[in-house]
Amino acid sequence: MYSAWAVKHKPKTLIQIVGNEEAIEKLVNWVKSWDKGMPKRRAAFLYGPPGIGKTVSVETLANDLNMELVERNASDYRTEEAVQKFAGLASQSGTLFGKKRLILFDELDGITGREDRGGVGAITQIVKAALVPIILIANNAYDPRLAALRFYCLLIEFKKPPAGDVMRHLSRICKCEGITAEEAALKFIAQRSEGDVRSAVNDLQALAQGKQALTYEDVSWLAYRDRKEAIFNVLRLVFYGKTADSARHAIDMADVDPDMLFEWIYENLPYHLRDPSDLANAMDSLATADLYRGRIRASQNWMLTRYVVDFMTAGVAMARERTQPTGFVPLRFPERIKLLSKTRSERQMQAEIGLKIKRRCHISANRAAKEILPYLRIIFENNAEMSADLTKWLDLDETMIEYLAGTKKQTKTIIKNLR
Repeated sequence: MYSAWAVKHKPKTLIQIVGNEEAIEKLVNWVKSWDKGMPKRRAAFLYGPPGIGKTVSVETLANDLNMELVERNASDYRTEEAVQKFAGLASQSGTLFGKKRLILFDELDGITGREDRGGVGAITQIVKAALVPIILIANNAYDPRLAALRFYCLLIEFKKPPAGDVMRHLSRICKCEGITAEEAALKFIAQRSEGDVRSAVNDLQALAQGKQALTYEDVSWLAYRDRKEAIFNVLRLVFYGKTADSARHAIDMADVDPDMLFEWIYENLPYHLRDPSDLANAMDSLATADLYRGRIRASQNWMLTRYVVDFMTAGVAMARERTQPTGFVPLRFPERIKLLSKTRSERQMQAEIGLKIKRRCHISANRAAKEILPYLRIIFENNAEMSADLTKWLDLDETMIEYLAGTKKQTKTIIKNLR
């Protein structure tokens, strides 16, 4: 069964974390300071590039200090209601067995921007009143929309670890896997990763898995990642792979996001498996993979990812039995992603205006966007004076006015009536 080394060799204790000793020490001291009373900053904000150990540092810290870790991806909790439902009670109450609790909001970047429907504001309120330590994680802590939240947090920067530290981590993994690796080979992988430890481990697995020795010649061809070309290479191995193993390990060689790969396979599969029976079997494997994706989202059990990968790579590849080879078949960009990209800005704007209406009319933002927003557009398109009054009452910005007014000329007329 497929097992990603990034998961298999994930640090279990803070001592095993690669680099960032000062940041980790600062984090540990802050968590321990809760034993002496409520600290000035009730939340710690960890920030820095992806793949350098921010999340795993929190997980191992909770393990080392025997704390109950309540962990969620903030990108899954964009609304005020969702944040309160998850973290509101957890930040105020004790644990069932008397353990100290630690709350982690990961991927905070995912709720900033127009898609944020009150999530950041709700997190800020929870942080101000929290009775347990809260840790926030983002790649960029200095997004303007996080300004108010930053004020209540202890900022801790995580930096890319030196190539030497990454190389030593790769060497430990090789020993565990029974692989003799040349120092030059590990150094090359570490340098190419540019401080991204997770990517370095993925590269090592792709190059060394199944071997007893790893030489510099084995890795010298390794290039920096090109995401689009990487997906094309993976798809070819999935659709035309001769063995389950070759299809399964294709995702390692390219370090492709499983959810994105799922959309690419779903879109292109009918064009590459022409036989109806082959296509039905492949789609059945994809459906099973999608079931596991749903379970991962519901339970946050990321160990199930191996089953997603197995079914959507090996399962699809082994469904090819009757389909005969044809000429070149171009790969198509997923239409579902295209459609979401085209309508995203409009959906984001509707959600923002809906939230403004919600605060004034005390109805749900979704209902406001569906039932009230269409009437607002009629008013803004035809009555500049009334629109100006509504703009002040709802506290709309210029982009919202333009969206409702429909034209720049009408927008300028409304703005003149504001003065």
